[in-house]
Amino acid sequence: MNKINNQFTSIEQITDRYLGTGKGNSTVNASGLSFEEILKQKQDVSESLELKFSKHASMRLENRKINLSKEQSERLESGVQKASEKGIRESLVIVDSLAFIVNVPNKTVVTAMDRTESDDNIYTNIDGAVII
Repeated sequence: MNKINNQFTSIEQITDRYLGTGKGNSTVNASGLSFEEILKQKQDVSESLELKFSKHASMRLENRKINLSKEQSERLESGVQKASEKGIRESLVIVDSLAFIVNVPNKTVVTAMDRTESDDNIYTNIDGAVII
């Protein structure tokens, strides 16, 4: 504010002076990319992430001596993709005689078992199933 001439400075002028931002530059970062471009890049990366196994699921596979073949692994990933397309969040994916509980949005296998291990074949905390 300039008291001598009784002139007031606009908020945009003060913001530009002290923060170094100009009008219209709020959606562009230092690399020159807009928010929309950065979001699209992040989404493309997250969609291409391969299936992960939680520590618990890895321990279950090891303890139960379950070894996935490449073909079974590909079918498991295909089942997770199908579950994702249907909007399933927690899915049971059955590949041959193996059962996997998968957190679909995170593409993470939460637990794994041989279907013969389950006495009653009851699976809880899922909202969908994919049988491959």
